[in-house]
Amino acid sequence: MAQVSILGAGAWGKALQKLALVNGHTVKLWTRNAPTLPEIVGNCDLLVSALPMSAVREVAQMMHTLSIEPQVVFLSTTKGLDVQSGLTPCQIWQTYLPHQSLAVMSGPNLSQEIMAGLPSATVVASRDLASAELVQTIFASHYFRVYTNPDPIGVELGGTLKNVIAIAVGACDGLKLGDNAKAALITRSLAEIIRIASHWGAKPETFWGLSGLGDLLATCNSPLSRNYRLGLALAQGQTLAQAIASIGSTIEGINTTKALIQIADREHIYLPVCRYVYQLLEGQITPTQALAGLMARDLKPE
Repeated sequence: MAQVSILGAGAWGKALQKLALVNGHTVKLWTRNAPTLPEIVGNCDLLVSALPMSAVREVAQMMHTLSIEPQVVFLSTTKGLDVQSGLTPCQIWQTYLPHQSLAVMSGPNLSQEIMAGLPSATVVASRDLASAELVQTIFASHYFRVYTNPDPIGVELGGTLKNVIAIAVGACDGLKLGDNAKAALITRSLAEIIRIASHWGAKPETFWGLSGLGDLLATCNSPLSRNYRLGLALAQGQTLAQAIASIGSTIEGINTTKALIQIADREHIYLPVCRYVYQLLEGQITPTQALAGLMARDLKPE
């Protein structure tokens, strides 16, 4: 049985805790109140980050001063981009924990459904297959299927970028545009995700799997998705502040959108859907104006 330490006691951290406990593993859960970080990182086989994006760099800096055994595998499950640097969570962890083997978990994993014991599947990616297989063994169960993958940046970006698209799809549903529009929006948005992820060095085929298309479909079709609910609320006339207050928890897609557009501007990457989401969040356009802009773009081959 493995010793698992999880950083973050939010909904996802508790869902991961439950999955590991079901398989008989020992789990320590860290919050800012207790226990201390040295207690958490000592004597464990797997160290998991289930932190919100806003906390990753701060905690990574704290971890940098600690002594972590090199054989400890580090798993990142955070979905977001750092607004200041544009880095992914795993890229930040790599900076501060250069000697650890890193893995990424992502997929259509709504924490409420996992806590309820409903069947789900996910992907664990690492450049080191043994590390991915360790995570697979710890969390896989009769209701949680875990696949391995050799493309960590692709798996990480699939889970990150779909949050931006979920805002757009929520707005689409809020405007009551119908299933045809929703299907077209999701399909064309997947092309955007692949375009920017390929620029990052990800493998395009990764995005046809669970961490790409799978996570995109779940997040864009579920009222449990905070990003989807944000887009829905904006299209129904709420301000951004009102929507955030009504949802009442972290909405990673907001800062991810800002970081993504900064990267797209710097690297000259064409992202029409994501750019309209950015303008909507910034209050520069209405959902109806975003729709008009997307439909009026130049005609071209698919």
